[in-house]
Amino acid sequence: MGPVTAGVLQLLALIGALAIVHAPLGNYMARVYSSPQHLRVEKWIYKGIGARPDTEMRWTAYLRGVLAFSLAGVLFLYLLQRVQGVLPGSLGFDSVEPAQAFNTAASFVANTNWQSYYGEQTMGHVVQTAGLAVQNFVSAAVGMAVAIALVRGFARARTGELGNFWSDLVRGVTRVLVPLAVLGALVLVACGVIQNFSGIHEVGQFTGGSQQWNGGAVASQEVIKELGTNGGGYFNANSAHPFENPTPFTNLFEIFLILLIPVSLTRTFGVMVGSVRQGYAILATMATFWVGFVALMMWTEFAHQGSALQAAGGALEGKELRFGVGGSSIFAVTTTLTSTGAVDSFHSSYTGFGGGITMLGMMLGEIAPGGVGSGLYGMLIMAIIAVFIAGLMVGRTPEYLGKKIGPREIKLAAVYILITPALVLVFTSLSMALPTPPNSMLNPGAHGFSEVLYAFTSAANNNGSAFAGLNANTDWFNTTTGLAMLLGRFLPMVFVLALAGSLAGQQPVPATAGTLRTEKPLFTGLLVGAILIIVGLTYFPALALGPLAEGLA
Repeated sequence: MGPVTAGVLQLLALIGALAIVHAPLGNYMARVYSSPQHLRVEKWIYKGIGARPDTEMRWTAYLRGVLAFSLAGVLFLYLLQRVQGVLPGSLGFDSVEPAQAFNTAASFVANTNWQSYYGEQTMGHVVQTAGLAVQNFVSAAVGMAVAIALVRGFARARTGELGNFWSDLVRGVTRVLVPLAVLGALVLVACGVIQNFSGIHEVGQFTGGSQQWNGGAVASQEVIKELGTNGGGYFNANSAHPFENPTPFTNLFEIFLILLIPVSLTRTFGVMVGSVRQGYAILATMATFWVGFVALMMWTEFAHQGSALQAAGGALEGKELRFGVGGSSIFAVTTTLTSTGAVDSFHSSYTGFGGGITMLGMMLGEIAPGGVGSGLYGMLIMAIIAVFIAGLMVGRTPEYLGKKIGPREIKLAAVYILITPALVLVFTSLSMALPTPPNSMLNPGAHGFSEVLYAFTSAANNNGSAFAGLNANTDWFNTTTGLAMLLGRFLPMVFVLALAGSLAGQQPVPATAGTLRTEKPLFTGLLVGAILIIVGLTYFPALALGPLAEGLA
């Protein structure tokens, strides 16, 4: 079997598996977030944190819950890293330096998991499990909660109430993420991913000395880093490390985990708004981008230019032979079209156009299918923009799911889509203009610029992957990427929840002969076109200076 055929078969197997679980899991999550009942363990949690789960919240109260909980997470994780040197199970590692501790705390609370450190040489067992792994669960649950609040905004009428943040947060963890993570961890352990609390030990003798490795609760953290679209690995090599991802099957399974909840949430959306066809329209848009990007990535990486690539059967630099070009291409596209950021190969080593595809995937806003929760609410914002454009074309007040898109709604949506590009382009410009930051670039010219552009694109879009050539462990990059991650995560949530509150307060308008049918393929095409035009106009100059210039050289 040729490598191209193997890659296509992996893609088809993945699509088939997602098609099987999409409806059952989506229906289940709709029941989870709609049920009036609380589990016993959930009642204990509510009592412990002093929450009243049955109290409905307006968007301002919901936002205060999101921000207060996330701030507490940043402070706790920062302090945990700063006292690591005196904690048991630290493996002899020192406490983390302030700038890096801030960057890491911001990263994991913002569901980014950008890592400017070597995981196996910096973090002990307590920080990994009680700090980072916990944030992998709760940061994902926060994103899901915000998405559900926006869905309720469409589903409800003449009320400003969006549900209860604490109830949505706890249910996302206890009823969705933990059960799926347990099942996924058992699969990974059975397939060879390690799960222990061993210390540092030698694994063999090599020329000039020995190599040392530490163990860890890798399988349990690996599964939630993928399932929650987090991405931070136990080891610096991330999902390219054999302790995290040992076989082609685990590689495909981890891609499946990344896509599982974002894909299924489209079904949840359809069920909760009373029209599963609306969910299929959103899913079709996401799938169009994902399949198209995978096809482009395989084409660029399998293109046999030069004798070395012809002999190898593709661009194998930076890729694991056990996954090959096909598996690595699917993983790279999936991790950058979602907010995951895990890597099983190193994007800096991709061809010029291949590296550009990974960047463009993040620049779309990571909405295809995007992060857990954030992908759905990001795509719904773009749907609002699309119906507004359609309304301008025909001279009609735009409507979506029976809600009028008036000046307030379109202003909130417009500010949402401007926040992330502003963060990316401003921080990239400052890094290139100041004298010291460019010293962190490993490569000169277009590729070096791509390293910096990729870093801030990844941080502001809460992805967390890196181009692998930039030394980001400096005060400048630790501070600026930390700010980009926090602002890129929580500023958009402000406008999403404000939009949800505005929509929930409206009285639905009945559909007429002139209403745009947003469940039809025509709207899917309009939505795809709107996204490409908006992203292209925003980022094309920066892409032309980096990956496009490199690819055409």
